[in-house]
Amino acid sequence: MGLEKEDSQPESQPRKKWEMPDTYVILFLVLLLAVAATYFVPSGTFDRETVDGVERVIPDTFSSVDGEPTGFMEIFLALQGGMVESAGLIFLVLFAGGAFEVIERSGAIKGGILKAVHKTKGKEFFLIGVVSLLFAIGGAVGAIANAVIPFVAIGVIIARALKLDAIVAVAITFGATFAGFNVGFMNPYTIGIAQSIADLPLFSGMALRLAAFVVIVGVTIWYTWRYAKGILNDPSRSLIGVLDKSGSSTEDLKAPFTMRHKLMLSFVGLALAFFIFATIQFEWTTDHMAAFFIIIGLVCGIIAGMNYNKIALTFLDGCQKLVYGALIIGVARAILIVMENAQILDTAVNALAVPLESMTPIMAAMGMFAANGVMNFLVPSGSGQAMIAMPILTPLADMVGVTRQVAVQAYQFGDGFTNSIFPTSGPLMASLAVAGVPWLKWAKWMLPLLLIWMVIAVVMLSIAVLINWGPV
Repeated sequence: MGLEKEDSQPESQPRKKWEMPDTYVILFLVLLLAVAATYFVPSGTFDRETVDGVERVIPDTFSSVDGEPTGFMEIFLALQGGMVESAGLIFLVLFAGGAFEVIERSGAIKGGILKAVHKTKGKEFFLIGVVSLLFAIGGAVGAIANAVIPFVAIGVIIARALKLDAIVAVAITFGATFAGFNVGFMNPYTIGIAQSIADLPLFSGMALRLAAFVVIVGVTIWYTWRYAKGILNDPSRSLIGVLDKSGSSTEDLKAPFTMRHKLMLSFVGLALAFFIFATIQFEWTTDHMAAFFIIIGLVCGIIAGMNYNKIALTFLDGCQKLVYGALIIGVARAILIVMENAQILDTAVNALAVPLESMTPIMAAMGMFAANGVMNFLVPSGSGQAMIAMPILTPLADMVGVTRQVAVQAYQFGDGFTNSIFPTSGPLMASLAVAGVPWLKWAKWMLPLLLIWMVIAVVMLSIAVLINWGPV
């Protein structure tokens, strides 16, 4: 008679699923790589000159110097120093979050969107176009971006009511938001930070960006409508199946849009328009914009009828929601502090300049665009990527014959486009989860539109190089 095997061994534990490292983990690893580079990358520096108050690199003046490798304690001093040196930009992000939280908490944004839905009821094309345009404007001025996630649920309700699918729901909310974000003509988190680093007037070059916005958003609306119209004609053409209309309710599409809401959104629009005027007339900077967002938050809170405690707490809630994204700026700055202290940043710029200098300025701009697109896979934070990329792209642009304005937009396109398809984009994956859309199905739908966006970007950057696009 055989002996039964005793169950003395613990049950094997299921393997933990591999997780994509958090952005902070990735940035800290990049920081450690920069520290390691200080031990074997030779130090060097370019001569610089000041032209019209802006410091510029003088090409072909790179020379070797003696640099000190980074020690253990200096790693963490760099992190602290990065936060201090980036304080102005960090508070810009926080205060913008506070102001937009007051506006959102009042119900003005949701009420405005649903009012547009009711106005265009029964006109599917206009409904898709109007809702997409509203979200695109929100992305372009930084009012929505990551905050689009809860609005995807509204997109699902709209798509269900129109007998469409969840891909359309994501397209008219998340997709449209990032179509506007791609250009970011008045986005303080991306264009604002990048231009600040590049010593460009805040929100300068807006005319060309507005033209690009119209084209990119127009193409996005056309592409979305083309897909939606195909489903309306033949539901089997949906990539994931049409939503069940029985799950919707007319109550879901009801939200008040009061005179207070209209007054608040009108004030915000006028305030942002005045800020553009002030940047030109009074040369306002990112510090002024941070302060201006406090004013916007206070006035919007008063218009909404909030008492002083609620205004303060709501504003602080908005700041708190953006602490994660704001502190990324300081961590990214720490990487540059390490490279600057060891004097290897100019060495990196010189290494990039050597192959780009042999290219035409247009091809060099394309190289910047492509490099930022690849970087966004690892650093999906727009503000964090600006802090890493722009200190390198700024002197690089001076050397390869493209303007700093072109370098800023190359960064913006590289960061913005891939947010819509890279699985490392948190807002994308969260939005797909809300709508119940598999990433592979979304990628199949999104890829042709992404290629169209890229063609538009190539054309715009080429025009920008040819007209020597500057701080106008």
